[in-house]
Amino acid sequence: MAKQTPENAIAPSASSMCATLPELVEKNYLFRGLDANWLENYLSPQDLKIEKLFSNRPLYTAFLPEKSLDVLYVVLDEGFVITRSTPLDRIIAITYAGSCFGMRSLPFGYGLASKAFPCLVETYKTTHVIKIDWHIIQKIYDESEIFREHYRMLFELRAKFEYHLLNCSTYPPQAVATLFRALIYQERALGNQPNSSGNYCFDLPVDVIARACQLNQRTVEQVLKGMQQVGLIEISKGESGDWITAIAPEELKEVYSATRDKVSWWPLR
Repeated sequence: MAKQTPENAIAPSASSMCATLPELVEKNYLFRGLDANWLENYLSPQDLKIEKLFSNRPLYTAFLPEKSLDVLYVVLDEGFVITRSTPLDRIIAITYAGSCFGMRSLPFGYGLASKAFPCLVETYKTTHVIKIDWHIIQKIYDESEIFREHYRMLFELRAKFEYHLLNCSTYPPQAVATLFRALIYQERALGNQPNSSGNYCFDLPVDVIARACQLNQRTVEQVLKGMQQVGLIEISKGESGDWITAIAPEELKEVYSATRDKVSWWPLR
């Protein structure tokens, strides 16, 4: 089986810094619950080099026939990574810190059953990752039941995220609420959210919402304004991103399941 190489013309720069095993176990869902001392049998400091992936750079094309990746990408902090389907250019996956991507293109386990239509994987914002050789991932997978369960869950969450988007209505409030529900479900299952206040915070620019929900950006802005006015979300802009906080996730769930005549704050019928 042929191996894929990154598509970006300029390779991501490697930082001189390395993550530690306790940091990996604490911060990333896939490794959470594993014993750091036990992991030393599989991961050396050389395997934990932190690399910076620059924004708006293509990384690889997922699901190509007879193609697989050499590494699993472990997301540490800062930005996020998106997967775009073709030819509609629709976002079908959003990966934040604390998760991983690339597992559906590895040549073992669940990856073998996850060939589909080609999709571009790219960094939306500058992101720090660790790239771990797939042979190492397979060894840990073979030896650890906890790791196998977490690895399986990553596949389940990808499928459920896409399932939410398949149910994305053309009715704008419901479409945007669908994306929020998908992200809330995903980040809650990964143990990354909610925060101490019980809210869910996402770095989620308008154009990302538009491309995930197949709406134009102006419509998305109007939906977000309406959601903010009725107390479903709060919107804030900062140096690190465009943050949307779901302060009423249960009410968002009602919008997600609503029919056209149930969302009183949306002016268009």
